[in-house]
Amino acid sequence: MQGKARVQLAATTAREDLRRMGEDALATARALADRPTLQRLTAEGQSDALPPFLRRACEAGGVDACAVLSGKSILITLIDLPLAISPVISGMIFVLLFGLHGWFGVWLREHDLSIIFALPGIMLATMFVTFPYVARELIPLMQQLGNDEEEAAITLGAGGWMTFFRVTLPKIRWGLVYGVVLCNARAMGEFGAVSVVSGHIRGLTNTMPLHIEILYNEYNFVGAFAVASLLTLLAALTLVVKTLVERTGYRRR
Repeated sequence: MQGKARVQLAATTAREDLRRMGEDALATARALADRPTLQRLTAEGQSDALPPFLRRACEAGGVDACAVLSGKSILITLIDLPLAISPVISGMIFVLLFGLHGWFGVWLREHDLSIIFALPGIMLATMFVTFPYVARELIPLMQQLGNDEEEAAITLGAGGWMTFFRVTLPKIRWGLVYGVVLCNARAMGEFGAVSVVSGHIRGLTNTMPLHIEILYNEYNFVGAFAVASLLTLLAALTLVVKTLVERTGYRRR
């Protein structure tokens, strides 16, 4: 009887071990199919718990992760490029691209489109110079918040746009508003790039800084200082809005 009981106990133990091995193999296969999981295991140093061939897969996922990180570094460098070069050079780049003798000049002339010495050129130059202020505000915030909620939303069946408007945008809205305020403050005082692409056409492509320069060069000091005072008031108003956004954002957090 004791021998029979031992045999039954051994059989039960073997079945339990086989069941656990099957569950472990299934979980391992799922991890192998999920590349982010492999990359996370590799990054956390937990790949020793996997069989050798799975560790090779983790290492391959780590190589892909390094490539993604390298691409992000290049993208961030390109975002910071407008901060590193002179705004005048930025304006010259747009002239070389969209000017009459530029790369796209012939095509624009054939389609009766004007970018340089027109409002679209001013908008492009201003966006190029001020875009890093929004990006530099949002990138650290989004890295700090992580993407767990977005992954959960996509897992539950939400699409890309729905995930952005229902999950991502509510999280970053105050950071986005803060970046837009900084962008607006920089855009109001932009002179170099806009001066190159605008053509100084009074009443058409003039901005406030350019108008101040024109009035000053015409020895209209009263008008120049009046416009400068208005620009200063707008800058002060922007600082007030910036302070309110900061306080509201910190309070909501």
